[in-house]
Amino acid sequence: RVQKISFFDKNRRIQRLVPVPQILDFMMALSKSLLSLLLFLGSTLALSPLQPSDISRFYSSSSSSSSTNLSMSTTTAARAAISKTKAFLPLAEKAVKYLTASTDPYHAVSNAVKMLEGSGFSKWSPTSPTAPGGKYYYTVQQSTLVAFTVGEKDAVGTRGFKIVGGHTDSPNLKLKPRSKCTSNKHNCIQLGVECYGGGLWHTWLDRDLSLSGKVFVRDAETEKITSKLVQFKDPIARISSLCIHLQSADERKALTVNKETHTVPIVASQSLVPAIEEAASEQLNVGGGGDDEEEDAANKKRKLDEASDDNDPWLESQEPLLLQKIADELNINIKQIADWDLSLYDVQAAAIGGMQSEFLYSARLDNLATVFCSVEALCEHSKDLSQDSDISMICCFDHEEVGSVSSHGAGSPVLEEAMKRVAMALGQYESHPETIAKSYCMSIDQAHAVHPNFASKHESDHGPLLNSGIVIKTNSNQRYATNTLTAFIMRELGRKLKIPVQEFVVRNDCSCGSTIGPTISARTGLRCIDAGMPQLSMHSVREVMGVVDLTHGVNLFKGFFTHFREINDSIELD
Repeated sequence: RVQKISFFDKNRRIQRLVPVPQILDFMMALSKSLLSLLLFLGSTLALSPLQPSDISRFYSSSSSSSSTNLSMSTTTAARAAISKTKAFLPLAEKAVKYLTASTDPYHAVSNAVKMLEGSGFSKWSPTSPTAPGGKYYYTVQQSTLVAFTVGEKDAVGTRGFKIVGGHTDSPNLKLKPRSKCTSNKHNCIQLGVECYGGGLWHTWLDRDLSLSGKVFVRDAETEKITSKLVQFKDPIARISSLCIHLQSADERKALTVNKETHTVPIVASQSLVPAIEEAASEQLNVGGGGDDEEEDAANKKRKLDEASDDNDPWLESQEPLLLQKIADELNINIKQIADWDLSLYDVQAAAIGGMQSEFLYSARLDNLATVFCSVEALCEHSKDLSQDSDISMICCFDHEEVGSVSSHGAGSPVLEEAMKRVAMALGQYESHPETIAKSYCMSIDQAHAVHPNFASKHESDHGPLLNSGIVIKTNSNQRYATNTLTAFIMRELGRKLKIPVQEFVVRNDCSCGSTIGPTISARTGLRCIDAGMPQLSMHSVREVMGVVDLTHGVNLFKGFFTHFREINDSIELD
């Protein structure tokens, strides 16, 4: 707040913009001078004079009143902002629970399935009955998710597909096929890990880490193999940074992480392992503990003995303490462990932060924020399918962070087969080319918000902001699938739904990343757009986005499922 005031300096008039607080100070000083003059006049004219204490009291009360007004104004604005943010918190708090529990693609899909089943979705296969009004889902390799609804309204011609695509994986540290580190580790037991994707690996240093993923378990009697999800909640691993005193000046400046030698986590102290085994043996022989303690010690020693006696080469190459911990967690024998896919994760839970609770801090926002929002939107949409004549689908793939080229990544037949199988189940496969022409895919992956400390990294006219809307990503070299038509449809959705839409174009002097949009479009022929919710710290162990953008995401996807057909039909093309 400023006010223009004229000052006189000799014969020149000067106009300045003066902040309101300075104006108030000036007025208080002026009033004090006037009151002093009244005191003098009152004494001279034998009027009842104002005492100095009266002047002080007036000045004090006036100053206090002005300060209070300013304080009240500031407080009112802050309260209004916080009150506005509160409307977005229920969804954000739900996202916090999902993100905290979804520590790897397997748990991300498992938790999404729980959300779907809670909304009446049932597991589907190509032989399952498929009918208008139906709500279905299925998974591929436990880490890729397909879910869809069939509108109840009769379609004119064939039913089109309205698809929201995302991915379930994030950069992390995966256990190598042989997890045991055999070289001398200076009294530290470590696990062999491999860098998955393009992570900001220095952010993994000095974090409390644990393990989660999928374990193959062999039945002790039938030898049938089943998979079980495992997630250790306690911090069992840590990658410690090198203290500053042992780094050269050049090393301090570089902040370089060697992915092979600097990312190996410490999980235990070698010197204590014999002591643990001895303590277990003593409890068995001496009877120092209660029955429960003796039984627990016996089980641990039995599992260790089984691990050492088993001649399975794969088991022999694994860290014994890890084998024991998995066996304890799943309540199985070590020799029943057949294989696994385990990754490290940061045990710090997701949280809502910021002075107005406007930010969401979490690992794996790229791209589990999309998975959460798309599942939430489909569940909401499924509550009333009476006005929908199309198929609303979400498809969340694994392996985007490493190129999508796998049996169940975006470059696989998963989406193409999903569309064909659903079309066949509904009896419209013969018109599949018409179905493709009536369909549209939103490839949703998190977008880069402008970092206030590195604003020059963004193209000046295409800098997305946090809490300011969905971001359309465009690249004329086809690193993104966005084109004029697909971008218009999203902007029209935003206009209709009153959801702000932002634009992102990478600087000409920077390389451009990519995501699943071009892959899906090239493989299926679908019209496709690349877009996402803005965030900071992408690929860090800890990322941040705005809580308002979560709501924008859910509302956009819901609106897409509801209004796409009318927008699409309004477009006339040759």
